Amino acid sequence: MASPSPILHCLGLVRTSNSLTLRANFSSVSCFSLFLCTRGEEEGREAKLGNAGELLGIFDCINEVTAAIAAAAVSPWEAAMSEQAYRVETAPRLAQWRIDTISSCTYRKSDPFKVGLWNWYLTVEKNKQLYVKLYPEMSALTREQPPIASFNIKLVFLSSPSRKTIVHPEICDKMLKNSDDFVWAVDDFLIGRFIIDIEFLDLKIIPPSGGEPSSIWSNYKTEKRSVNTALASLHQMLAEGIHTDITINAYDGSIGAHRAILAARSPVFRSMFSHNLREKELSTVNISDMPFTACQAFLNYIYGNFQPEEFLSHRIALLGAADKYDIADLKEACSESLLEDIDAGNVLERLQAAHLYRLPRLKCGCMRYLVNFGKMYEIRGDLNVFLQGADRELVAEIFYEILGAWRGF
Repeated sequence: MASPSPILHCLGLVRTSNSLTLRANFSSVSCFSLFLCTRGEEEGREAKLGNAGELLGIFDCINEVTAAIAAAAVSPWEAAMSEQAYRVETAPRLAQWRIDTISSCTYRKSDPFKVGLWNWYLTVEKNKQLYVKLYPEMSALTREQPPIASFNIKLVFLSSPSRKTIVHPEICDKMLKNSDDFVWAVDDFLIGRFIIDIEFLDLKIIPPSGGEPSSIWSNYKTEKRSVNTALASLHQMLAEGIHTDITINAYDGSIGAHRAILAARSPVFRSMFSHNLREKELSTVNISDMPFTACQAFLNYIYGNFQPEEFLSHRIALLGAADKYDIADLKEACSESLLEDIDAGNVLERLQAAHLYRLPRLKCGCMRYLVNFGKMYEIRGDLNVFLQGADRELVAEIFYEILGAWRGF
């Protein structure tokens, strides 16, 4: 096998295979193909010019290829300029995108830029008009809390001697979810370099609990910091037993707590401490059906010190306590969490809990797992034992579910 040309090696055009075909289009020729034979032929190398049908020498072909590669090569300076073409410069409430030029029938999208809580994009599209769009990046935050934006946007034409400026009317409290929520069609457009300048006057979100939108700049960070500090202080009060005035007795331990906090979180505790009951007189509450670790998890949740692993380990016990002391948010959290990881080992326990604590979604999930997915056959022995001791109403529901599934086949 003949040694390939060192020039071709330098160009990166030689491979160790039976044959290699390269095709490229050049302004001087309409169809160009270069064939390199590295095996099975004697040192034959040829180049074909499709339209003219005339042969070019191998070095003429190399010159053509070299010229094409050189024309396509991008210098580091040009690469940096290309990157800058999509970069949006930002200050805390200001964003500017500098565009050197944009030709007809062109679409350009900026790199993402951060203002407030969201990443944003700008796009420009030039046809008969220039279309400018501003929108937040699609994310979980945007779906759950889309920005409600107030801003000024303008185009500043740098090629104009007087820096001609086109200003859009002020946008006030507009919810932006996708790329079609703000579109600016510009008719009077000048050729040359220009800047898209956006001054964000305000960005608001609707709180997760509902209510009126609130500004992320005026009170969002302060409110978040205040809440986090308050929760940390409550956790410290519980963990260090600061000025406790009530004792919670689990069946294998006790922990100090605060009447005011328990009463604020539970109407049952509030009633208990408001009347002359045994708990008020003795300053103790007996929760004898919970172990100490589960009781601690219960109090941690009440005090805002949520611990994920602790919560997952004691969901059934926490569900019972939430039902007993009427803490609706904890009851719902336990129900939703128990619904997420039903399996053959826990489905009967969760079905019993769903029936006992009146949780229709959890009960439906357990029934579907057992009946619709046929898992009752895999735990037939456990299911028989469960049915013998279960509430008659629950047993009847299971049989009705099974009969309904059979009718469907």
